[in-house]
Amino acid sequence: MAIKFVETAVLANRLYVFDYLSLRSAWYRQPSIWWSQNRLMTTSKRVQDRSRNKRINALEIATEKWKTYSKVKVVIEVLKKEPEMVIPVRSLSQYRNQINLPKPFKLADFIRKSPKLFELYKDPNGLLWCGMTKEAEELIEEEDRLLEEHSDIAAEYVTRLLMMCADKRLPLEKIAHFRRDFGLPLDFRNEWVHKYPQLFKVVKCKDEDENVVEYLELISWNPDWAITELEKQALGLTGAGGGHTQGMLSLPFPLKFPSDFKKVYRHAGKIEHFQKRSYLSPYADAKELKAGSLEFDKRAVAVMHELLSFTIEKRLVTDHLTHFRRELVMPQKLMRLLLKHFGIFYVSERGKRFSVFLTQAYENSELIEKGPLVLWKEKILSLCGYRGKRKPIQSFSDLSDMEDNNLVEQEETLDAFEDASLADNDDEMEIEEVCSAHEDTETS
Repeated sequence: MAIKFVETAVLANRLYVFDYLSLRSAWYRQPSIWWSQNRLMTTSKRVQDRSRNKRINALEIATEKWKTYSKVKVVIEVLKKEPEMVIPVRSLSQYRNQINLPKPFKLADFIRKSPKLFELYKDPNGLLWCGMTKEAEELIEEEDRLLEEHSDIAAEYVTRLLMMCADKRLPLEKIAHFRRDFGLPLDFRNEWVHKYPQLFKVVKCKDEDENVVEYLELISWNPDWAITELEKQALGLTGAGGGHTQGMLSLPFPLKFPSDFKKVYRHAGKIEHFQKRSYLSPYADAKELKAGSLEFDKRAVAVMHELLSFTIEKRLVTDHLTHFRRELVMPQKLMRLLLKHFGIFYVSERGKRFSVFLTQAYENSELIEKGPLVLWKEKILSLCGYRGKRKPIQSFSDLSDMEDNNLVEQEETLDAFEDASLADNDDEMEIEEVCSAHEDTETS
């Protein structure tokens, strides 16, 4: 029995040595296996290096500015949906993720920081309520008027977005991500999408999981809109393209680098070669392009350039872009292109969700061309923040123009309120993906 045990142990040891030698030989024959094992251990060091070497401080300032606005705007939109534009503060807690206010920060403290926009009151039962000031209500009326005036332009941009899609349609859920960026009204799902039946329509189809999904589908192709914003700038056009036919383009992309960025001289040859390469128009059929080819990647840059040109701030959240890869025929690793073409785009890593800017649209931290909606946003920002002495919270008994009974009765219905258009359950762009994309860019 002992001899048999020893023989079994020797045999097992030989098998272990053989497996080890075979695995080591495979590593030597295929270095990519060993490289991929190390690749899993990457950290955020690359992002830190990129921030130090390529950071544009002016655009980081713009990121912080719009982050403040987005927090306040969520509260305004929630209040706007209420019958009397007031809501219990405890009911606002369900929107904490949309406001992006992590615990342990209190919603009441956040609201009290903008007394020119929001007011806090206590009812006879001690329940804390939030409402808008008279100045804020006037700004809401102004926004409604501006959105109505901007409606036709927004319809054009949404139509052109559908024209760039492979199937000429998009799920309404995905378009909802661009609602604020495109200047779409809050009720665009139910009403706005039906205002332009000559451009698009809502259809219901089943997805791969047999779930019914609402799509916005293109009705008719408009050749006058099948011309990129870059072409309009080059040709000096201000309106339609005059029956322009989409096809191969050879226009260079505007580049803007920071004054202290030195690598532009090192890569001048690659940049010039990229700029001279022809590419397919974003409005042309790209199904025949081979993924990973130079033509495929440059068309993807053109699509992202066009999409950012549609937005009000010439800026988008990067994870919103990644959800359109299949429909817009763009590469799987989209962040790699954004990081590689630093002079065309700038990715801000500030916060949990990254933002991509169209660099040509900015001078320092300010947009070069500010539309009415951007100017309206700046009015909101001018009323945010407060450094004075904190004012005591008034009670409803101190107000002569409010009735306690009506406000208390609304409390029961407010807890069930949930605005689907404000929901944003997108998976945020993982930092590791950006780190690896940047590492690939540095080695390429």
